[in-house]
Amino acid sequence: MPRQPVTVPHQQRPADKPGFQVSEAQWPRDAEALRSVREAVFVREQGVPLALERDGLDLPSLHLIARDADGHPIGAARLAPNGRIGRMAVLPAWRGRGVGRALLAAAVKLAKEQGLAKVELHAQCQASGFYREAGFLETGDVFMDAGIPHVRMVQRIDNHAREGQSGAHCA
Repeated sequence: MPRQPVTVPHQQRPADKPGFQVSEAQWPRDAEALRSVREAVFVREQGVPLALERDGLDLPSLHLIARDADGHPIGAARLAPNGRIGRMAVLPAWRGRGVGRALLAAAVKLAKEQGLAKVELHAQCQASGFYREAGFLETGDVFMDAGIPHVRMVQRIDNHAREGQSGAHCA
């Protein structure tokens, strides 16, 4: 049975800052569009090896894509069956315009629809403040992934007590 599109409200942008739309994507149908964003950000911008970016978890995961007003892919995210949000990527020209917030909100919404009690992610330390602002808590020590410092972050989504903070924090 096809899933209903995920809609996440976002503020209208002025004419000089065109709007965008976040919707659920299907793997492998939308793989090329999703990979175009992820490879631009992770592989070309951040130097992550392509073999690490293509980790084999795409097929069982749910995917989200952000597209500009002309339909071009500008952002991507995925939700693995275990509740891990990953592969959050926004093209540089679209950062600071609400695309990441909309993708994250849509991923949390999908997790709630799946009946998950919590979501987690491995945040790059340089982005940990973004996730803290969205209600995620750091729950582990800083670790390296693809040569980039990361920290595990969790958000309870089942209206029960939040998982406590522990471990080191990103500087």
